Amino acid sequence: MSLLRFLPRFLLVAIWIVVGLLSVGLIYPMASGRLRACMNRRWSRMLMCLCGIRVTVSGQPRLHGPVMLVANHVSWVDIFVLNGVRPTAFVAKSDIRGWPVIGWLVAGAGTVFIERGQRHAVRAAGEALRQRFLAGEAVGLFPEGTTSPGYDVQPFHASLFEAAIQAGADIQPVALRFFHRGRRSDYFSFVGEQNLMQNLWCLLGTRGARVEVVFLEPMDGERCRRDGRAKVAAHAHHAIRQAVVARRAAD
Repeated sequence: MSLLRFLPRFLLVAIWIVVGLLSVGLIYPMASGRLRACMNRRWSRMLMCLCGIRVTVSGQPRLHGPVMLVANHVSWVDIFVLNGVRPTAFVAKSDIRGWPVIGWLVAGAGTVFIERGQRHAVRAAGEALRQRFLAGEAVGLFPEGTTSPGYDVQPFHASLFEAAIQAGADIQPVALRFFHRGRRSDYFSFVGEQNLMQNLWCLLGTRGARVEVVFLEPMDGERCRRDGRAKVAAHAHHAIRQAVVARRAAD
């Protein structure tokens, strides 16, 4: 890690985040849905560029119409990596709303927050997601419910799959794989007792960060309705885990 690399990157990222906050506060309320989506995508791509993250995309992402993108969860950057491909409203635990800067940004970008362990909160979030699907939007879900080092995939919580199933939306599994200097790595994973500043130090102070985004075969809405949320969640978990673990074995 290099302080000389960290400081200018941190300054540029801070400036870009201020630009994002001003956009969310001043432009978003007056902008059309198409303009907000364009701003979200371009802003997210530039953020990843300023962080020194090279993003490579494979597979066939659903770029139009209602879809639930279901992905493994490694870091706070996952949201912005996926937003750089298609603007997406994410489901996130409610305490993220209180995070300095990142929480404000994701809230302004339309994140649906949910309180853990509250059944009424799950129902309310499900209704909010249903409205997003009816509007033709993409919704992002990290069904592990927490982050991991990225070498494997933890069990999925199936409850929030129901919103996509009831709305008849397609569900597309997405595998995220992190690399550092050409090798699979957990160096950038946001896990354990690490705080955001410590994670930024790891990310901005080094080079060779890369994220592979693998869009896997989507499950169409009719199939999901027939199979039910438990089977759909199990299928998505298997597909993502196969992509995450198989590639690690090959590296």
